[in-house]
Amino acid sequence: MFFCSYTFHAVLGVCVCYVCLGSVCLVIMGCCSSGLGFAVLCPAPARRVSEEGCSEILYTQSFPSCFLSPSTDLNECVTNTHTCLAGERCVNTVGAYVCERLISCPSGYQLRNGVCEDIDECVLRTHNCGSGLQCQNTLGSFHCSSKQQRCLTGFTQDTHSNCIDIDECSVLSDACTAGFNCINTVGSYTCQRKVVTCSRGFHSSNDGTRCVDVDECAMGTHTCGEGQVCHNTPGSFRCDCQTGYQYDSARRTCLDINECWRFPGRLCAQSCENTPGSYQCSCTSGFSLAFDGKNCEDLNECDNNPCSQECANVYGSYQCYCRLGYYLKEDGHTCEDIDECSQSIGNLCAFQCVNVQGSYQCACPPEGYSMSPNGRTCRDIDECATGAHNCSATQTCYNIQGSFRCLSFTCPENYRKVTDTRCERSSCPNFQDCQNLPLRITYYQLSFQTNIVIPAQIFRIGPSPAYTGDNILISIPRGNEEGFFSTRRLNSFTGAVYLQRQIPGPRDFLIDVEMKLLRQGTVTSFIARIYVFITSHAA
Repeated sequence: MFFCSYTFHAVLGVCVCYVCLGSVCLVIMGCCSSGLGFAVLCPAPARRVSEEGCSEILYTQSFPSCFLSPSTDLNECVTNTHTCLAGERCVNTVGAYVCERLISCPSGYQLRNGVCEDIDECVLRTHNCGSGLQCQNTLGSFHCSSKQQRCLTGFTQDTHSNCIDIDECSVLSDACTAGFNCINTVGSYTCQRKVVTCSRGFHSSNDGTRCVDVDECAMGTHTCGEGQVCHNTPGSFRCDCQTGYQYDSARRTCLDINECWRFPGRLCAQSCENTPGSYQCSCTSGFSLAFDGKNCEDLNECDNNPCSQECANVYGSYQCYCRLGYYLKEDGHTCEDIDECSQSIGNLCAFQCVNVQGSYQCACPPEGYSMSPNGRTCRDIDECATGAHNCSATQTCYNIQGSFRCLSFTCPENYRKVTDTRCERSSCPNFQDCQNLPLRITYYQLSFQTNIVIPAQIFRIGPSPAYTGDNILISIPRGNEEGFFSTRRLNSFTGAVYLQRQIPGPRDFLIDVEMKLLRQGTVTSFIARIYVFITSHAA
């Protein structure tokens, strides 16, 4: 009987009382009567909450009213209104019921606290061992053994305490290894090898239980000759000719087939070479064997860089080429530089040709020249125009090929300067002496290179204006001591100055060319003072 303190539940409309069984709390609903609760527990709880310190509270369905009187207990087990499951037993209590699990124990066990425990028949003295035997408890039973007698190895006691032989062949599963038979003996056993008789071409297995085939091919005990292939058969072997061989019945041997002779031109694209049992295709120079082992593909020799410069692959070969400025040597692979400066027929450069790898370069003298845009000729630097000279303010800068000269145009005594380059005779105390002096001195500048063609007319002189009846005489009174220059009268009023000898190197000359004019019975002389500059050939 459970004793409860009932309270009225306003929501349910009944009296409730809380009963805790372990960690499970039951809510018993019934009538409020002397603190006793009578109600029917429903099988399915509505929800779970936490209340009154219980881990869970099972709310049952509400009932509109109480059907039993407070003094009468409802036996749920009899009315079958309990919720016990199969395998459980319903035990009625006052105002409730309890479900207990049904447990049945096998022979030799007893139920204790819901668990089947072994019954020790020896302790409880419920065994049936005789006076000369000793009780030994076992799980679910017991064993009777002799107290004094012990059996030797290989024997065991029976129920009458007699020593009997142990059949190890029956008891032990692996008494003997494979290939042996187990034979029981008194107190022990022995293992005897199994004897298997096999026919020719077979031998017994390792475990001695069966006959297996002898592989003569693998063991090398066959009699197949050269060019033959051994094939194992059950109990024997067979000799066949290898691929590429044919059997010669007369010689009883396998002979190689020459596939190149048997199938000429059908096996290989180019060359066929017979090999033992087969053949091999090969290709001529410039070709490589294709992946099919039959056809030949053009070999790109240029991939291996056989040429020193340019390589062009051709079918079955290759050709080496050289870049501009090189020539191909006799080995057909190496390119050699062409020395354009030494091999050229014409003049590649105006001044100097310098050979470089694969080409050439033109050079100018180190001073006074610059290279023209064409890269061949040298262009004179006009130091006078660029202001790169060192002439004084009283001097005149005259540009020549490759350099310049600083000239001073001064008039001698009894002369006056009428222009920068001309002096005229002035009056003088002694008229007779003045008459013997030139009437006019004029300065000229000429520049030539050493490669000038000889003889060369370099200057002309004559009266201006000229009249009929004029007659002139030309001479070089000063500056021609070595005889490089000469004069020539071209007509009665024109004369010329010539360079008649080759000048070996650069040189400067200052010569006076005198012209005597005979006009109407009077002789008048004129001086042309000429600077002649011979420069190196660089253009």
